[in-house]
Amino acid sequence: MTLATAGIAAGTAGAAPLTAHGQLHTPVPGVSANANASSNWFGYGQGSVEQGGKLFTSIGGSWTIPAATQHTVGQAEASSDWIGIGGGCVDSGCTVSDSTLIQTGTEQDVSATGAPSYSAWYELVPAPSLTISSMTVQPGDHMHASLSQLATDADVWDITIQDVTRNESYSTTLPYPSTMDTAEWIEETPLEIGTDAGFAALPNLTNPAFNSGTVNGAAVKLSTSEEMDLTDSSGAVIGAPSAPNSAGSGFDACAWASSCS
Repeated sequence: MTLATAGIAAGTAGAAPLTAHGQLHTPVPGVSANANASSNWFGYGQGSVEQGGKLFTSIGGSWTIPAATQHTVGQAEASSDWIGIGGGCVDSGCTVSDSTLIQTGTEQDVSATGAPSYSAWYELVPAPSLTISSMTVQPGDHMHASLSQLATDADVWDITIQDVTRNESYSTTLPYPSTMDTAEWIEETPLEIGTDAGFAALPNLTNPAFNSGTVNGAAVKLSTSEEMDLTDSSGAVIGAPSAPNSAGSGFDACAWASSCS
């Protein structure tokens, strides 16, 4: 799958790597027709074909910002948690993918010296991602986000992200020609920018505990067949979601684990 053009965050010496937040789902090389293995995502995704022709006109979800700590001494590491429409697998076998992606979420990074940093952002691929400087997010904060198509214009979207813990929020309305073919709740290793470009190393992360998932104004019903694992370059699983919660509207996400209970 071709990577989309994405935004570049400003960096400083000793900081976490320059990253592009929302890359499209990248299937594992050699098993590209497998929605359940990814080089950059883990979590859950639904597709229009897999859902019997449903188009996704809105999505919502909540998570707790994970605390990030260094996994490998001396290594800069990065992660993000987000909800989005587009960018994923349209059918259960991942033979068709969605080339559009609109999303909002949080980033949790660790510099080479081990210093953590946190931010909120949104992105409309392939436009640059934008950090929301007015929000002072921190680990443990309860976040809620939503994306919704305007009823009066299919190509205009409301984007809202809230830090419920700090009573901070950000909303904007922007045009975007989404195919509306997929919906996701994801923890990701963002793309690094530079001469050694590739997906960022995954830091240690506490469980973000996604919940309150919705699509098209109703509670989502996640299925274990919609799970997606994160794998390293050797194919080993290093990030995994749990089975859906009892309501089917959320899940746990475990970094540096091959399974998640």
